[in-house]
Amino acid sequence: MNVYDTVNKLAQEIRQSEEYMNYKMAKQTLNLNQNLKQKISEFEKIRYEVQLQAMQTGKQDEEKYKKMQELYIELIEDDGARKYFDAETKFNVMIADVNKIIGEAVREVI
Repeated sequence: MNVYDTVNKLAQEIRQSEEYMNYKMAKQTLNLNQNLKQKISEFEKIRYEVQLQAMQTGKQDEEKYKKMQELYIELIEDDGARKYFDAETKFNVMIADVNKIIGEAVREVI
C-alpha cells in the first residue's frame, strides 16, 4: 500500500467518523437558523481577531475579549449553538490529533 492509498483511506474514515458526522449535522442545523448562524459568525470573527492580535503582539484587546466572552455566554444558552460548539470542538481535536501524529512522523526531516 502506498502513502496516497493510505491518505485516501484516512480521508474516507474521517468522513465516516462520528466527529465529522456530528459536526456536519450541527452545521446543517445551524444553516436553518439564520439569526443564530449570524451570531456565531460574529463570535467567530471576534475570536479570530482576538487570537490573531494575541499571536502578533503577545497582548489581548480586552474590549474585544470581553465582547467575545459575552457573545459566547449568550450563545451557549442556545441548545443549537451549544451542540454546534461541542461538535466543532470534538472534530477539531480529532483533526489536531491526526496532524500531530503526521507531524511527529516527519519531524526529523522538516
